[in-house]
Amino acid sequence: MVQVYYDKDTDLDFLKNKKIVIFGYGSQGRAHALNLHDSGLDVLVALRKDSPSIVKTQKAGLLVCDDLSEAAKQADVAAIMIPDELQKELYESHIHDNLKSNAAILFCHGFNIHYERIIPRSDMDVLLVAPKSPGPMLRTQYLNDMGVPCLLAVEQNASGQAKDFGLAYAAGIGGGRAGILETTFKDETETDLFGEQAVLCGGVSRLIQTGFETLVEAGYPAELAYFECLHELKLIIDLIYQGGFAHMEETISNTAEYGALTRGPFVIDDHVKTKMQKVLHQVQSGSFAKEWVSEYEVGCPKFQALRNKSKDHTIEKVGAKLRGMMPWLMFKN
Repeated sequence: MVQVYYDKDTDLDFLKNKKIVIFGYGSQGRAHALNLHDSGLDVLVALRKDSPSIVKTQKAGLLVCDDLSEAAKQADVAAIMIPDELQKELYESHIHDNLKSNAAILFCHGFNIHYERIIPRSDMDVLLVAPKSPGPMLRTQYLNDMGVPCLLAVEQNASGQAKDFGLAYAAGIGGGRAGILETTFKDETETDLFGEQAVLCGGVSRLIQTGFETLVEAGYPAELAYFECLHELKLIIDLIYQGGFAHMEETISNTAEYGALTRGPFVIDDHVKTKMQKVLHQVQSGSFAKEWVSEYEVGCPKFQALRNKSKDHTIEKVGAKLRGMMPWLMFKN
């Protein structure tokens, strides 16, 4: 069983009089910085001199440092909130030689530590605090006096208090209100990558596109195919999200439930599971990590081509038109 901690098991005093430096002000960085600040902790946001986020950070009432090396020198906790592919350069250029002894380096995803792209000094605490939500939801829940569950892992405990620091940090962003689950860098990284690739982002997207293609190629209007294979997915996901598969099955019609229970296993069969196991092996072996890093280092030509292909899919063009009929769906950049 996974060990779970709550606010009563944490002590923010472990971070009192400590400077927490947040590197990056994107989705996670912004939420972490604001929540920690509102929890009464000393927060500094570190951004490059040309970062467009400097003005937004200052308007939010946070202190900003545009010298990354100087920010690292001030840090008792250096929280890296920038994309995975950029973290190695940040660490090697600005953090490795500047972070004080027994300070902590903290991540919200274990990719670079688990795959040894970053090799921290032996006198650093190495921590993972990973909220299980996007940054905006983390912030919203905090403001509503609630929180989202967080994962906590300790890879290196130079100070002897790394876990206490991690629990305090997780509580500071609101995680102790919902639950802080203890894990490892390995398990967080591998399950996260597998889930993204095989189910949440890769598997679901391809299932939607394939269902859409099957109906359109059979002669059905693309608009109907869009509604049945993409638009209504949110209704089903919300039911599962709220109460699990049983709740969803109790809510839909008997016809839909019978069709799901008899035809679902035919579509998603053992062949799919075998391929999922191969995807998991690529994550576990590190071959996916090596592939992604190599792709990034040559300028992402394959990545960009795949992005463009996805954007050009017919379902995107049909969807843009139909979403225009439903203004309540439109998102703001």
